[in-house]
Formats: sequence, structure tokens, C-alpha cells
Amino acid sequence: MGLARKNTKEKDNGKEFLQTLKELAYEKGIDEELLFETIEAALISAYRRNFGAAQNVRISLSRETGAFHVFAIKTVVDEVESDVTEISLARARAINPDYTVGDVVEIEMTPANFGRIAAQTAKQVVMQRLREAERGIVYEEYMNRSSEIVTGIVQRIEGHNVFVDIGRAEAVLMATEQLPTETYNYGDTVRAYIIEVKRTSRGPQIMLSRTHPGLLKKLFELQVPEIQEGVVEIRSIAREAGSRSKVAVWSSEERVDPIGACVGPHYMRVQAVVDELAGEKIDIVKWSDDPATYIANSLNPAKVISVAVNEAEKISRVVVPDYQLSLAIGKEGQNARLAAKLTGWKIDIKSETQAREEEQADGATTDAPSEDQAAAGEA
Repeated sequence: MGLARKNTKEKDNGKEFLQTLKELAYEKGIDEELLFETIEAALISAYRRNFGAAQNVRISLSRETGAFHVFAIKTVVDEVESDVTEISLARARAINPDYTVGDVVEIEMTPANFGRIAAQTAKQVVMQRLREAERGIVYEEYMNRSSEIVTGIVQRIEGHNVFVDIGRAEAVLMATEQLPTETYNYGDTVRAYIIEVKRTSRGPQIMLSRTHPGLLKKLFELQVPEIQEGVVEIRSIAREAGSRSKVAVWSSEERVDPIGACVGPHYMRVQAVVDELAGEKIDIVKWSDDPATYIANSLNPAKVISVAVNEAEKISRVVVPDYQLSLAIGKEGQNARLAAKLTGWKIDIKSETQAREEEQADGATTDAPSEDQAAAGEA
């Protein structure tokens, strides 16, 4: 009576385990048969560890009942040299008269207390597979979100690196990708740009940036409906993160002013981006397919008198009013540097006076007689 109750309980436990296994496999997107095979392989290791390392066994996990069965695998021989791996022909034929020398015989030898070991091992395997599956799912999710903006909470700071909880994963904002004007503390909300997602043995490694030009572009896309609709395009960005940026914009419709669209009513749109980037200054300029016009626009807020271009070498010579020279060049050359980065042209900036003096010097050189002409005059 007691034995019957025990067998019934084991069957119920096996079916319950089997049902849980199948539900987890379905929920986490794990191949059910692969999960069974992985458990069986782990059970072989567990059996050898507990009942003899030399044993050659196969372990079967019933797909119907959830019960575990251990089978010793032995080769039929005329003379047994190892009881662990061999069985005599006479003993084999006692099991099945059809066996011959060289055949492989499977003999069930499930230990009485193997159920507890098997259950613990299976649980460990399932948990490991679930962790691996979860990591794989998270990796696939964030791999497809590279070049997007995410918002997260600062979880910890190690050295100069900031670790951010972004939902189903933890991401890292390295020191080189942080705005120099910002400090980060536990619990802070951080909005950043995903620059890279790597697959590692510990799960996906997600790299964030607050300095990437892509962050600036995405922020404008969030703020400007005309960009979302495709009417206004951001053609180029030059950024010195935390200090100043230039953004070149263009509209596919003449009636839409691309600069006005990005600035927004009462500067609301651009100010929202500036606030997100901790006060970083942003110049919005109009893109043009005419290099001279584009270069002149790129030096905004400075006014430009003229632009001469050498398209073969992508070199330009810009003349500005005398009082605008320092503005055109910018503090420590920043305005000129950003304009060059934005346009992809080398820009040589001269004041009106400098340009006139150079022209006069060139003219004087041209008008002066050559040595041969001077010699001929003396003769």
C-alpha cells in the first residue's frame, strides 16, 4: 500500500515537472527537444559523479511521464574483461536470444535514490538554459536597437564608468562617452545613444554615448515633426560635445523653412535639445548643394562677404568684414573648425583688410618688372 502511494506520488511529480518544463520552453522560446537532450547529457555527468565515473550509461527522460531511466550500455563479447562495459554472450541471450557478439545491450539500472539527484540536476540545467535564453533574447532585442536613444537609471559607478539600468539589461556609459560638463550619481535618469551591442558569455554588453553626433540627430528627430515626416532632413552634424555643435538642415519643400522648423516657436524645439545636452550651444545652418553658399552658411553667426572655392582640392577662401573676423574664427578656432568638419572643406578665413592687402601685394608683385625686363631697360 505504501509503495503504491510512493509510485503514484513520483508519477505525479514527474508529470508536474514535465508540464513546467514544456511551459518554460514555450514561454522563453527554447527548443523543447533541445532542452530535454541537454538535461539528459547533464544527468549522465551527475550519475557518473555519484555512482561511478567509469560507467557507460544512457539516461532517458520520458517525454510522456517525466520519469528518469538509467541504462547501462554494454557490448556483447565471448569473454568478459570489464564488467563495466562488457556482457557475456550467454547473459545477453538470456535477455534476448537474438543478440550476437559485437551487439550493444542496454540494461536498465536506475538507482533507487536517483530521482532526487536527477531532479536537482534537471533544475540546475533548466535554470542555466533559461539564463542563456534570456541573454540571447535581450541581445537580439538591443542589437536591433543600436543607434537608438534609451532612457535609464544610474545603478552604480565604477571608476569613471557609469552603469545604467535600461530595462531588461544593464548598459555602460564609459568616461570617453560622457559629457565633460556633467556628473552622474546613483538614481539619476540618463538619456543616451546606443553605439554598440556586444554578445558576451555574461550576456549582452551595451555601450552608451552622450557625446555621439547620433544623439544630437535623434533628439532633433524627437522634437521636430517635420523631420519625422521626412520634409526636413539633417544632412550633416559637427559636434564638440558639451561645448558647441553645428547642424546642417535641408527641406524638400520650398514652403518649409528647415531652420525655422528645427528652432521651433519661441525657440522651444532647439531649447529642448540644448537642455537635454546640458547647455551645449547649437548652430542650425541651411545646407546647400552649392559649396560657396554652404560654406558661407556654415560660418554662422558670422557674416561673409565672399567665398572662393577650389573644388579639386576642396579648399575655400572666405572673406569676412574686419569686425567679424574673431566671430568667424571663434574662440580657440572653434567656429572655423566646426564649419570645416560640417562641410568637409578646408576653410581659410581672411578679414576684408587682410584680403585687400594680399591682393595689393600680389598686384605689386605682378606689376614689378622681371630681372630680364630690368636688364633690357638698362641696355
